[in-house]
Amino acid sequence: MPYRLLMLALIAVLSGWAFLAARRGLTSVGADGITVRGAFLVRRRAWHDIYDLRVERLNNKNADARLWTWLYGNDGRRLHLPNVDDWQLPDIRAEIDALRTSAAQHRGMAWELRPEVEDLIGLRAVRRKARERAAVGAMLVFFAAIGYLVWTVSVDDGHRLLAFLLLPGAPLAAYALLVMFFRLCSSRTPAHA
Repeated sequence: MPYRLLMLALIAVLSGWAFLAARRGLTSVGADGITVRGAFLVRRRAWHDIYDLRVERLNNKNADARLWTWLYGNDGRRLHLPNVDDWQLPDIRAEIDALRTSAAQHRGMAWELRPEVEDLIGLRAVRRKARERAAVGAMLVFFAAIGYLVWTVSVDDGHRLLAFLLLPGAPLAAYALLVMFFRLCSSRTPAHA
C-alpha cells in the first residue's frame, strides 16, 4: 500500500511539474540579455555572458527530430530556450540569425568562434553523454535488482535483507562506475589547452 501511494505522489509531482513547465515556460529577449523562465526558476543571461545561440536537433540521428535552441555561455554551459523551436517558429534558423544580428549592438563583441570555449562545450557534451548513458545502465541494474528481490521473496531463502540493500545501492554504484567508464571511453583532450 505505501508503494502505491508513493508512486501516485511521484506521478502527481511529475505531472504538475510538466504542466507548470509547459504553462510558464518562456524565453524573453531584451536589451540587457535573455531571460528564461521555467516551471520554478528564472535564469537571466546578459549579452556579454552569452557565447552563442545554436539551433540543434533534439536527436542527432533522426533527421525528422525537433529543432531546439540552446544558449551557450562563455563557460561552455548550455541553457535550453523554451518555446524557441520549430513548433513555435516556422523558420527557426532565420529567426536566430535575425536575433544574433539585432543583439550584436548590445553585446559589444562579434559572434566569432573561440577555440577555448568550443573545447569547454565539447568537454561538457562528453560529460553529459556519459551521464545519460550511465543513467540508462543504472536503470537496467535497478530492474535487475527488482528481479532479484522478487526472486528472493518468492523462493524465501533468507536473503531478503541483502535484496533490499541491493535495490538502492546497486543502481547508485553502477551509475558512478558507468559515468567514469563512459568518460574514459569517450575522453577527449582539448586541442587548445
